[in-house]
Order: sequence, then C-alpha cells, then structure tokens
Amino acid sequence: MCLAVPGKVIDIFKENGLSMGRVDYSGTIAKVCLEYVPEIQIGQYAIVHAGFAITILNEELAEYTLSTWEQYDKLKDKQSPDILS
Repeated sequence: MCLAVPGKVIDIFKENGLSMGRVDYSGTIAKVCLEYVPEIQIGQYAIVHAGFAITILNEELAEYTLSTWEQYDKLKDKQSPDILS
C-alpha cells in the first residue's frame, strides 16, 4: 500500500538530460524525477511515487491533505499503540 503525501517543489534542474527537482516534505528534502509532469513549476505541489512525480496538486488540496495527516498524527499520539498498529 502506498500513502502519498504532497511535497512542494523547491528547485528544478536537469540531470543526465532528465527534468529533476527537489521536493520538500515538511522539512525533508528529496530529489525526484519530474519527467512525467513537465509543466510543474517551483512552488507547486506534487505526489511522488517511487521517485517520480506523477501528479500535480493545487495548493488548496495539498494543504488539506497535509492538515489531515497532521490530525492523524495527533490522534495516533493520543491512542493506544494497539489501536492504530
């Protein structure tokens, strides 16, 4: 199962002829391939799978998704480990 978390594109560059970028996942930076979303721009959000950006998200949806993950983390911290594992 893959759980996709939006990441914000903070840099775009070429590497070995491929469009690449750096994506910020709430402070964790990852290098990803942007070839499948050639129209993406710095500041936009993407869903990444196996190192490839596969979808561009608008900011509203990305922020909603990130907020939902934050709520989950808070709930998880309050619950017994047996319930959410």
